[in-house]
Amino acid sequence: MQKLNFPAYQFRFKSSENKISIFDRIRKKFIILTPEEWVRQHTVEFLIEEKGYPESLINVEKLIKVNDLSKRYDIIIFNPDGSIFLIVECKSHSVKITQDVFDQIARYNLALDSEYLMITNGMNHYYCQMNYNDKRYTFLKDIADYKE
Repeated sequence: MQKLNFPAYQFRFKSSENKISIFDRIRKKFIILTPEEWVRQHTVEFLIEEKGYPESLINVEKLIKVNDLSKRYDIIIFNPDGSIFLIVECKSHSVKITQDVFDQIARYNLALDSEYLMITNGMNHYYCQMNYNDKRYTFLKDIADYKE
């Protein structure tokens, strides 16, 4: 797999029927390893190991309804009160981060009302803080470390 712009992490892999799977510590199961999954797993490790977010507040790959359409977000971090702190959209390292990707996460956020957004292709990471009063987002240099 492609070397990504994250620290090096140790992952568990298994091979079955000529497919490699990676263990997802949040979903507690092996997931077929695709380029996007590689980015997703690095992002989860980054959020836990570097930023200190507890596993118990992280959710991965769940369905949501956006304008009566079923969509699947990549990663969400909840606040302890159950509100959403961060939505993360992961793309394969080969996918360019364009306005369409920002539009996609903004559509998801219509249903989720997150405080922060993160978009990554494993090479480039973008962080935004939502401003609901002005209906816009502000780019940040980094996402905050977890604070209890």
